[in-house]
Amino acid sequence: MTEEPRLLGPLDALTDVDGIRVGHARVPGEGALSGTTVVLTPEGGAVAAVDVRGGGPGTRETDALDPRNLVQRIDAVVLTGGSAYGLDAASGVMAWLEEQGRGVRVGPDPAHVVPVVPAACLFDLGRGGDWRARPDAATGRAAVEAAAASEPGAAVPEGTVGAGTGAVAGQLKGGVGTASMRVASGATVAALVAVNAAGSVVDPRTGVLYGEYGAGEPPAHPAPEVHEAARLRLAELREAKGGRPFNTTIAVVATDAALTRAQAQKLAGTAHDGMARAVRPVHLLSDGDTVFALSTGRFPLPPEPVAELNDILAAGADVLARAIVKAVRAARGVDGPGGAFPSYRDLYGTA
Repeated sequence: MTEEPRLLGPLDALTDVDGIRVGHARVPGEGALSGTTVVLTPEGGAVAAVDVRGGGPGTRETDALDPRNLVQRIDAVVLTGGSAYGLDAASGVMAWLEEQGRGVRVGPDPAHVVPVVPAACLFDLGRGGDWRARPDAATGRAAVEAAAASEPGAAVPEGTVGAGTGAVAGQLKGGVGTASMRVASGATVAALVAVNAAGSVVDPRTGVLYGEYGAGEPPAHPAPEVHEAARLRLAELREAKGGRPFNTTIAVVATDAALTRAQAQKLAGTAHDGMARAVRPVHLLSDGDTVFALSTGRFPLPPEPVAELNDILAAGADVLARAIVKAVRAARGVDGPGGAFPSYRDLYGTA
């Protein structure tokens, strides 16, 4: 039996899920190499869930997403650099949402809302040279304003932007990537990821990105001499750097299919399989790997949707693996006071 051809979304991005918008902001100043990415839901919010599998997570408001708890829908998710300090970016997003009257209604006045803003952070402290240059409430506000100002269905910048500004994937420069596909039922499933992994994204035997194996097309193998030169360069950097890594890969997987909160949590969990395909090893003690899932509910499913749900769950893993590949390919290398982090393109070109 042959695998059916994949149908990518028009933009191959998270914004192929109708109503979802994405905004990036970067921490300003010399010595800064960090930023924030905000995923803004349509008016009325989205069903949301989360699955945390890394041993060192930094998160905010994830308990609110437990299907047993009160909050039914959320308006935004924050992915940010700055480690636990960077979670302050969510405060800026919360303030902006309050100004728009968006959040959980808690009083008779329409302005009486409490926005619930789940967030996850990755470790990039000091990678630009300044340990204290990290996202704050102003960075979060800038990112959500950028999302709100974008057109519906706008392209999403990838690479060294937003939460991926200071990200590192193994020894390579990490970044932000996004991907989407349409499943047989017609629903769209998409992912956005900030890749900052302690594990490697590259097969040391070949130089092929792990996420490209089994992705539908045979991976392009770099020439042996190119791979050997890359291997030697990374060995030199590893010897010079030393120390232990603090990382975390954080992502949002979204669909327009109408999912319950429990089904959304299952989607967040199976999407981690895509992370495991593209990063090896994954979910370590020094990672805080976290995946959020969003359902805008605009595409109804049949009353007994087992087959349709299975397609959506499988697609969640597929798009997250491909988003990780795209993030690494789009990243730009950095060589500064905080360290040298070559990009995949620096070492392997466009192969």
